Amino acid sequence: MSEEKSHKILFVSLLFVTCALFFLVAVLLWWIPYVGLANIHRALPALLAVFFGTLLLLVVGGIFSIVLTLIFRKDLLLSKRLRGAVIKVIFPVLILVGKLFGISKEKIQHAFVEVNNDIVIAQVSHIRPERLLLLMPHCLQNYDCKVKITGNADNCKRCGLCKIKDLVEMAETYHVGLSVATGGTIARRIVVEKKPRLIIAVACERDLTSGIQDSYPVPVYGIFNIRPYGPCFNTQLDLKKVEKAMLHFLQGGA
Repeated sequence: MSEEKSHKILFVSLLFVTCALFFLVAVLLWWIPYVGLANIHRALPALLAVFFGTLLLLVVGGIFSIVLTLIFRKDLLLSKRLRGAVIKVIFPVLILVGKLFGISKEKIQHAFVEVNNDIVIAQVSHIRPERLLLLMPHCLQNYDCKVKITGNADNCKRCGLCKIKDLVEMAETYHVGLSVATGGTIARRIVVEKKPRLIIAVACERDLTSGIQDSYPVPVYGIFNIRPYGPCFNTQLDLKKVEKAMLHFLQGGA
C-alpha cells in the first residue's frame, strides 16, 4: 500500500471514529436532560431526539460525501462547502481525536493536506495561467545567498545553487505567478495582493496546513518540501511534482 493511500485511510478512519464519538455525545446530551424535559412537556424529549438525529445525519452525510469525493475525485454535491467544513471544523476535531489514539499531529496534518488536494482536484477543473500562483517558502533559497528574492523572485541570479532558479524558469515558461514567502503573514499578504484563483504551495506539514486554512476559500494544492538538513534550512522540492500539478490544472485535468 502506498504512503499516500495509507494517509488517506488514516484520515477517513479518524472521520468515522469522530462520527462514532459524536453519536455517543449526542445520545448522552439527549438522555441526561430526558427526565427533566419530560416533566416540562412530554413532547420535548422527542423534539430533542429529532434535533440530535438531524445533526447526526448531516455529519454522517458529510463524511460519506468526503469519502466519495476522495474515491471519484469529482465535484460532488456541496463539495465546496465540505472543503470549508473539513478545513474549519473537522480538521481541528481530528487533531484532538488523533491525540486520544497517540497519532502524531504531523501525521494527521500530512493526511489532511493529501485529502485537501483530492478535494481541490475535484473542484478545480481548469485554471488560466495568470490566475495560478506558485507560492514557495524562503527556506528553498540557498542559506548563503545574499540576493533578496522574497519581494521579487525575479531578483534571482540563477546561479543554480538552489531550486529557485528552476522555479523562476518554470514560471516564465508557463506564464504563472511565482512568489516566495518568509512566513504566514507575508504569505497571506501575497494572496491578498495577487488574488489568485488557485495556489500551488510547497512547505512543511505545519505551514501547508495553516496556509490552507488561512487562504480559504482560495483552494491550495499542497506539496511537501524535502528537508535533508532539517526544518527551514536549505530545503528541497520535487520539481516534477510541482510541474505535474501545474499542468493538471492548466490543461484542465488532461
